[in-house]
Amino acid sequence: MYQKFQISGKVFKTLGLKMKVLIAVSFGSLLFILSYSNNFNNKLLDATTKVDIKETEKPVDKLIGGLLTADFDEGSCLSRYHKYFLYRKPSPYKPSEYLVSKLRSYEMLHKRCGPDTKSYKEAIEKLSRDDASESNGECRYIVWVAGYGLGNRLLTLASVFLYALLTERIILVDNRKDVSDLLCEPFPGTSWLLPLDFPMLNYTYAWGYNKEYPRCYGTMSEKHSINSTSIPPHLYMHNLHDSRDSDKLFVCQKDQSLIDKVPWLIVQANVYFVPSLWFNPTFQTELVKLFPQKETVFHHLARYLFHPTNEVWDMVTDYYHAHLSKADERLGIQIRVFGKPDGRFKHVIDQVISCTQREKLLPEFATPEESKVNISKNPKLKSVLVASLYPEFSGNLTNMFSKRPSSTGEIVEVYQPSGERVQQTDKKSHDQKALAEMYLLSLTDNIVTSARSTFGYVSYSLGGLKPWLLYQPTNFTTPNPPCVRSKSMEPCYLTPPSHGCEADSGTNSGKILPFVRHCEDLIYGGLKLYDEF
Repeated sequence: MYQKFQISGKVFKTLGLKMKVLIAVSFGSLLFILSYSNNFNNKLLDATTKVDIKETEKPVDKLIGGLLTADFDEGSCLSRYHKYFLYRKPSPYKPSEYLVSKLRSYEMLHKRCGPDTKSYKEAIEKLSRDDASESNGECRYIVWVAGYGLGNRLLTLASVFLYALLTERIILVDNRKDVSDLLCEPFPGTSWLLPLDFPMLNYTYAWGYNKEYPRCYGTMSEKHSINSTSIPPHLYMHNLHDSRDSDKLFVCQKDQSLIDKVPWLIVQANVYFVPSLWFNPTFQTELVKLFPQKETVFHHLARYLFHPTNEVWDMVTDYYHAHLSKADERLGIQIRVFGKPDGRFKHVIDQVISCTQREKLLPEFATPEESKVNISKNPKLKSVLVASLYPEFSGNLTNMFSKRPSSTGEIVEVYQPSGERVQQTDKKSHDQKALAEMYLLSLTDNIVTSARSTFGYVSYSLGGLKPWLLYQPTNFTTPNPPCVRSKSMEPCYLTPPSHGCEADSGTNSGKILPFVRHCEDLIYGGLKLYDEF
């Protein structure tokens, strides 16, 4: 701008006095006008900004009561600090000060012992030599090996991390199953990803880790081949669908007295085994301080550990803004069909309608007389988010509510982000969609999920929601009643041990904990944490 108003000295000298005065006055006036205009615009912008902030200002706790650390760059993982205040009201469940302190201490330990540190390299060298004669000092490790299914993986990751927190071990995550494509790093200044040159990785191919593995703890325990004088440098902990009580009860105090001396643990699990940790009196004392509200364990751990990558978070935000943001109320419905449905979905649709209308989650259909009366100029909009492998469910619900008005005058819109028919675990795009849908479900106001579905467990617990659980149908028949409201937002431990730590083997007795009870969505078995008695 300044170049445009330059006048050379020679030209200026040749001008007459009147012309010089005229130019000087004109130029000064122009500068004043520009300055005033710019100042006015800035003040106007400031005023507008202040009004906008004042009108939309909300108390934002992006660190969730200290659950998260501020030591991350926000842009590298947008979901970390943004996901809990953009859409829903803040969670009423606050982390305890003790949990916050414990997490900060763990982060420092992980930074001292994590990959690429001197301590890690020394521990790896001893492991490679199969040497347990010397201690690794403060650095002991637990390696998480992925099982099948994204819901299972997230539940077991949280379980293994809590065990690591209780035993002061470093969790390292097997990254060959797309973890880094789904989740950001949870610990600052270090990594939780297990380096690919880890010497024990070869066993994990083709389900190499199983009950027959020579250092499977359950098998060694049954054979009495492990004791305080024969501590191996590593142990494998087997907690899958075919696990025995000897595998599941590794959490007990007498077992921990041995396991605690082992430098490396390798865990493969597909269940949420957190309820069993309360069987150990030492763990229980610590757990009560960490989680005064017992049903908040997964809710807090998931919000601390699991932050979708920017690619996944874009899917969440784009879909939310396009389909859910304008709704007055949002209902999530997650439907898992076990077995091969062979196109038979009517009994499930009937069950969903029966549950949601009985529980006043969706309006009844209007009679001809009601449809004439319930005409509102500003009807309430209810958005229904359906998550399922089968698109038939959202299609049927859409047809029902588009052809028949509701008895309340509400407008019901139904959306389903995907319907791939076949579960494709380990396919990057499939797992990213699945994680995005879990987060979308967690952002709803109410949620209905299928019994025994770990996908559903993650979704409602992440959102701090107590779900309505759809009973599992039998013989393609709609259950009666169709669903039950859970009294806890904790996931269910689907295959717990047959007894607690103090029971004799083979009995079904043992010390009963009033806050560890059977799951509502299972007829037999299953354990879950409750605060309501």
